[in-house]
Parts: sequence; C-alpha cells; structure tokens
Amino acid sequence: MFRRLSDRKESAVSFTFNGVPTMARQGDSVAAALLAAGHCITRRTPVSGVARGPYCMMGVCFECLVKIDGRLNRQACMTTVVEGMRVETQDGAAMPGQE
Repeated sequence: MFRRLSDRKESAVSFTFNGVPTMARQGDSVAAALLAAGHCITRRTPVSGVARGPYCMMGVCFECLVKIDGRLNRQACMTTVVEGMRVETQDGAAMPGQE
C-alpha cells in the first residue's frame, strides 16, 4: 500500500506501536513510519468502531489520530517520530483536555 520513493540511508529511529518495536527513518512523520512498516490502522471510530488510517498526510482529515506517549488525539501525519516514542491505536474519541 505504501512504498518509499527512494532508498536513501537516513539514520534509523526506534519507536513502539501498540507495544511492538518499530523502525523508522529520521525525519519521518509517525504516519509515514507506520505505513512504511505495514501498519494501516491508527484509530477506530467512536460510534461503529470502524478502522481508520492515514489518508491526507497533511493534517486536514484527522483520520490518523493516535495516542503518543500517553497523550490522545495526536495527528500522526503532523508529528515527527522520535527515538523511544510510544504510539498506540486510539479507540474512539477523546474529549478535548482528556489525557
């Protein structure tokens, strides 16, 4: 589904997704890193629980919401992955201010 355009050798960054160690390239957004690693689902809708994943990759659609280092409602496409980051699937919606 997602293929990198080049094989450049940027530094590797390690993070976890739902507790699974995952590798990314330095400078990747969380969404790009997840898609490159084969993880297509980042959240589930609050009413029906339907799976959603990164779509627009530019911060408009909010389909890529995840929990990052314990904080809900983070846009994976707008967040740069960093060493040791903990990313989790977000189930449903979180109210603003709910962490």
